[in-house]
Amino acid sequence: MAAVLEAKGISKRFPGVLALDSVHLALLPGEVHALVGENGAGKSTLIKVFTGVYHPDGGELRHLGAPAAFGTPLDAQRAGISTIYQEVNLVPMMSVARNLLLGREPRGRFGVIDATRMYAEADRILSGYGVDTDVRRPLRTLGIGAQQMVALARAVAVDARVVIMDEPTSSLEPREVETLFGVIRRLRDEGIAVMYVSHRLDELYQVCDRVTVLRDGRVAHTGPLAGLDRLKLISLMLGRDLNEVKADGLTRFSRDRHGAANGQEPPAVEARGLTRRHVLDGIDVSVRPGEVVGLGGLLGAGRTETAKAIVGAMPLDGGQVLVAGLPLRGGSTAAAIRAGISLLPEDRKAEGIVPTLSVRENIALAALPALARAGVVSDAKIDRMVEIFMRRLRIKAASPNQLVSELSGGNQQKVLLARWLAVRPKVLLLDEPTRGIDVGAKAEVQALIDELAEEGLGVLLISSDLEELVEGADRILVLREGAVVGELTGDQVTEERIMATIAEQSDD
Repeated sequence: MAAVLEAKGISKRFPGVLALDSVHLALLPGEVHALVGENGAGKSTLIKVFTGVYHPDGGELRHLGAPAAFGTPLDAQRAGISTIYQEVNLVPMMSVARNLLLGREPRGRFGVIDATRMYAEADRILSGYGVDTDVRRPLRTLGIGAQQMVALARAVAVDARVVIMDEPTSSLEPREVETLFGVIRRLRDEGIAVMYVSHRLDELYQVCDRVTVLRDGRVAHTGPLAGLDRLKLISLMLGRDLNEVKADGLTRFSRDRHGAANGQEPPAVEARGLTRRHVLDGIDVSVRPGEVVGLGGLLGAGRTETAKAIVGAMPLDGGQVLVAGLPLRGGSTAAAIRAGISLLPEDRKAEGIVPTLSVRENIALAALPALARAGVVSDAKIDRMVEIFMRRLRIKAASPNQLVSELSGGNQQKVLLARWLAVRPKVLLLDEPTRGIDVGAKAEVQALIDELAEEGLGVLLISSDLEELVEGADRILVLREGAVVGELTGDQVTEERIMATIAEQSDD
């Protein structure tokens, strides 16, 4: 069967990064094709190549068997390629009907929009998607799930040959998810090719026929999904060979070396029942002084969101955070920092370093209030503090006044660590602390985490690297779809047990 849309050896480069490396993927008519992979695997880049946002640097894009080059997303849409993104990309102030039929509104004499026909057509289309609403009302007045269904209906209604769905169920209720799956099956029966991008394994096995796994910009696997068990799929995504994972794992040299893992110390920080709709489902996590607690799970499991909730960077629908047994007041990052909780974010460039400032200024940022007296900060105090942390963390820079943007990724990460250590936290939340840095810097950061724990600092460690989790954590909480599905301690802390826990099917 000829492919509707095909990537043949597609490569895409950005400065310093090969995002796609000779990727092959064919979308067939009447087939639902899953595209999976962890952060940085290349999924979003491939979608953007398919939809005309990016132009490939190598390889060939083929549409209906012929070479294709989409200059813009509009060119791709005209070729019958529709995309539904995780974030609804419609016009919230316009009516539901106008959003649904934008650019295709029925018109009467003199080109004037025929509102009666437009509303009737919108009602007819949306009824097939389980959306019962007044199509004259502004889109923004609908719930996120209903808005997502409007976006789906619009994408399909433009005579699509290919429908690309990027995390389409992230904002949907269970009833809406079932409606979506019904639509996907209908599209498949009508001969439309569907590419389904999701981190939710249960969904993949319900609606997808084939799967392509991307890892580090390359295709790690392509084939039928039905014959691929969950554990194998996860091992392909994470890049771990099941035959090489030791049965006893890479246990840390002493699980209770701080007296924390065996319950002798009260929690430095404790989160109870953290809940946010569609994101977190009653998360409980505690970190004792001197303990390193790992958060494991696939992309989208809720690891980053848990850390942000603890530090007050994400609003919650329920739950509470306690520091040394007392409720954290204020519900803000400033309150969390004052209470002794600091977060090293996953994306150091977007949420961490200030590239236009020097190494010195980046390190001192969070500690300035503590260093000030009557609103005046002593330069001598800043210089002394910066010198101490640059020496302790072995930050390689020409001088403290060098722009932080000129440093290597590993040294930028150390600058961020120095910033948060400078405020003397009780608990440090580390989200992917070694991602994107070289092997030498990675080893130094891992050794520093060990050293900090030995000194009594509580650490919450989030990592997609299973080996890093196993070697670095005293115990590991495994998350799936925003909930804790397992806790591993002692000899249970192995790569094999983490993957098996992630892969276990939910009861529903």
